[in-house]
Amino acid sequence: MAQSGSQEGPLLSGVALRYASALFELAREANAVDTVAGDLARFDQLIRGSGDLQRLISNPIFTAEEQSNAIGAILDKAGISGLAGNFIRLVASKRRLFALPDMIRAFQNLVSDAKGIVRAQVTLAEAPSDTVLNEIKAALRDVAKADVAVDVKIDPSLIGGLIVKMGSRMVDASVRTKLNSIRLAMKEVR
Repeated sequence: MAQSGSQEGPLLSGVALRYASALFELAREANAVDTVAGDLARFDQLIRGSGDLQRLISNPIFTAEEQSNAIGAILDKAGISGLAGNFIRLVASKRRLFALPDMIRAFQNLVSDAKGIVRAQVTLAEAPSDTVLNEIKAALRDVAKADVAVDVKIDPSLIGGLIVKMGSRMVDASVRTKLNSIRLAMKEVR
């Protein structure tokens, strides 16, 4: 969550974690953790899929009222209500939409921790088939000896292969890295 080399990173993480923790406690008291997590995941997908929505939440030129009205319309159209809808509306009214993606990630991490689920980030050159994704999940589950929630990222610059980050461990089995290693080895041979 924290952005390395940025003074804003730790501050942003603190804000995101405080909001996410408060929402998690409310959701747990209401026995609605899974519902809230699902609604937040849907909204996160809306953010990722829309450049306009990304600009709305990150651009300070919009007033709190403009952001709140736009977010309200989006939530209504997406059918996101209840705790998650109220939470997102509150975040908009407090001019904290810029931190919403980090809040959603922090909430997902709290849910995973509560359920004993290990989170892993898998970066691939292209979107995996369901079969490949299931094989990756099975392999990670074997390594972690626990259920694993996989966040998939696509980075065509990898050329092929994958990069897996799970906890403090990282495995880079990308074609790009292997080519760079070969290139470096060839330079040393000269």
